[in-house]
Amino acid sequence: MPETKSKFLIPAIGAAVIVTGSIAAYMYLKGPFGDSSGALASAKIVPSTAFIATYVSTDPQAWAKLQQFGTPEAQKIVAKGLDSLNKDLLTESNISYEKDLKPWVGGVMIAVLPSTPANPTPNTGTATREPNILMVVGIKDKLAALNFAKKLKQEKGVTTKEIDYKGEKITETTGKGKPSYSAVLNNTYVVLAPSRQPVENSIDTYKGQPSFASKEGANRVFAKKLDVKNSLAQIYVPDYGGMVQQLIATNSQTTIPPETLKQLKQVKSMVADIGIDDAGVRMKAIANLDPQLSKFQYQNSGAKIVANFPGDTLALINGQGISSWWSAVVEESKDYPQFKQVIEQARGQLKAVNFDLDKDIFGWMNGEFGFAAIPSNQGILAQLGVGGAFVFDTSDRKTAESTFAKLDNLAKSQKINVAQRNIGGKDVTEWQIPQQGALLAHGWLDQDTVFLALGGPIGEAIAQPKTQSLDNSDNFKAVTSSLQKPNGGFVYLDMDKTVSLANRYAVQGQAIPPEAAAILSSIRGLGVTATSLDKSTSQVEMLLALKPKTAK
Repeated sequence: MPETKSKFLIPAIGAAVIVTGSIAAYMYLKGPFGDSSGALASAKIVPSTAFIATYVSTDPQAWAKLQQFGTPEAQKIVAKGLDSLNKDLLTESNISYEKDLKPWVGGVMIAVLPSTPANPTPNTGTATREPNILMVVGIKDKLAALNFAKKLKQEKGVTTKEIDYKGEKITETTGKGKPSYSAVLNNTYVVLAPSRQPVENSIDTYKGQPSFASKEGANRVFAKKLDVKNSLAQIYVPDYGGMVQQLIATNSQTTIPPETLKQLKQVKSMVADIGIDDAGVRMKAIANLDPQLSKFQYQNSGAKIVANFPGDTLALINGQGISSWWSAVVEESKDYPQFKQVIEQARGQLKAVNFDLDKDIFGWMNGEFGFAAIPSNQGILAQLGVGGAFVFDTSDRKTAESTFAKLDNLAKSQKINVAQRNIGGKDVTEWQIPQQGALLAHGWLDQDTVFLALGGPIGEAIAQPKTQSLDNSDNFKAVTSSLQKPNGGFVYLDMDKTVSLANRYAVQGQAIPPEAAAILSSIRGLGVTATSLDKSTSQVEMLLALKPKTAK
């Protein structure tokens, strides 16, 4: 977004930028304020042309939960950033957040409306398109809001002009940059925008024109209850396909093939909710799908395969039924010639080395699976510091064995030494590199479970576990145990181990900055899961697990 629009709120509408830009930091350090004005009520004065809206609540109990997390270092950094932001605001407009904004600002809705052509650029001579932003700020103290408005008019270098529009007053405020526009509706809301048209459209809506709350699909998204505790923000997209088309329109250089746009239209609408609970920051989202276009449905996973990975695993993707996913991809490709061509090329390349892509690679992967990144300081991957492991449950062991036999023969043809080892009573095949150890290992853990490991030590850790398994580790349980069940599997990330690995490979002078490292050190990890409630509904849940607040 152009700089003139991104900063349009200072000084004329400094209230909204502070609420949406630093509310989390303020609540983290200073405590709760305000109450929620209500997303649905705000949406009733947002024009129906808006294609996405975000509502930020100022409910005191919700924001107070942030104060239970964070290290002393992280707290200092947030305090420093908030102090800098407040000083910048005072420098720009002599506005104090504590005195001028906190007393009257309620919930905030930010809506994005269709773009309008801008002036041609000097370099290209073509007009660019910029999205129109409208903000609706709830007024919870009318007197305090009035005092704030009076103070703005008295600011040095700030000029205001009132414009009558259908009986309502629009205030044009000009400071150091381009003018911005605002209006007070029924002494209940302030509507704000960097251009006049969105404010006029909002007034039209207030006087009876169709609203965002009344557009097709809105009832569905506003009615969804996602059971998120201490809700901080909700995101509403009543027409997902329409939103994508509007975003494409903002950039004339971006084009999407009709086939791709059709895929995106599988999602009809979406709603998301973000809140704080005892585990950290949690987000839930529900997408309403078109069952005629959607080919794939998540299969529930028992996550039993997680027990095959060591407790120090730093990242994991777990799920069910890769073969079903592949069948959906193949079915989908029938409608997209370019995509189908890519699949056919892959089939041809694998056929050249005696592999059937559909049967040998994906056909037998019909059970639970897990892909993991695991720390390793030994063997051929010692310098890299990390290896990988793939574990699959299958009901077609015969085909799986045939596939691995073909892989071994291919390795032998490349002069790689393929040898057998017994590890913990299990027969394991290794691809060995002279003087360096095993590059790859694979074998059966039981009648239905096969593994493939990158790095000999990783293969040993899978075949003969000597440490606590991942499903019993405190960090994994903290990050994933509260996610929805049943589900289609997990995405899991251990933040401490990931940061440690990132620092290991950082070039001198390019390591993670101390301030960023301090914030990351307050995060335990990331957990994500998804499930298909039915063929027309999918739900995603994400938890940014945070560490409890420690003493200063």
